[in-house]
Amino acid sequence: MPSWNIHTAHVERLLTRHDAQDLGIADVNAFLFGNYVPDIYLGFMVPDTTFRIDYCLTHLAEPGLTPLPEADRFWNSCIARRLPTVDARVSLTLGVWAHLVADRIYNGNFKAFCATHDTPRGDELRVMKQGDFNLFGHTLGISSLVEVTPDLLDAANSFRQYSVLPADAKRAVEVANAIVCGELAQPNHDAYQLLTDEWLTDTFDECDGILGRWLLAWQELARAGKPVKAADVRAKAGLPAFGE
Repeated sequence: MPSWNIHTAHVERLLTRHDAQDLGIADVNAFLFGNYVPDIYLGFMVPDTTFRIDYCLTHLAEPGLTPLPEADRFWNSCIARRLPTVDARVSLTLGVWAHLVADRIYNGNFKAFCATHDTPRGDELRVMKQGDFNLFGHTLGISSLVEVTPDLLDAANSFRQYSVLPADAKRAVEVANAIVCGELAQPNHDAYQLLTDEWLTDTFDECDGILGRWLLAWQELARAGKPVKAADVRAKAGLPAFGE
């Protein structure tokens, strides 16, 4: 899955190319935080959380070495019936969806890569993949910090899939902001163990394009005041199903 620096960079790229209101994002702070939410309770990004939840539950994915989150199922369950509002809860939920989309695209592309390349297996492959993702994230020049506000804590605590407790939300913000504020030296691309800068850049651009086209299409459809299912957005935006 993409590292948090990559998720942060996707938020920044999206909001550089589009006005937040045009995407249905009323609260940018909550949207940014939502991009971290699926990983908060996994046990490795945020230490000492109140409890833990398995990746396949937080990401709606089938078990496997490279699981593929069901972003469309999440959309239909948590967003389809909700209209863009000034409520931070909607913005946070959109951020969670964006995270699932990114994980789906990066992991899906990686599975396709492995099918055509001679790669290690098991944990060795997973560690090498995550190392390459993290190195790539260091090249993206991120700067966005999350602010802990009452609206953010309320949105996190009210998240429909599972509640993110205030103490855990604050810990996650500390971790995310430390990543942004840390010294991110530009790594040598030759240090990638499996992937290439071209593969990573192409995947980043693909994900960015899907996020932007999807949210713009959703905004247009949502003006009718009716539920907007994932299939409706795909048709409007001209996007194929994942993996096609």
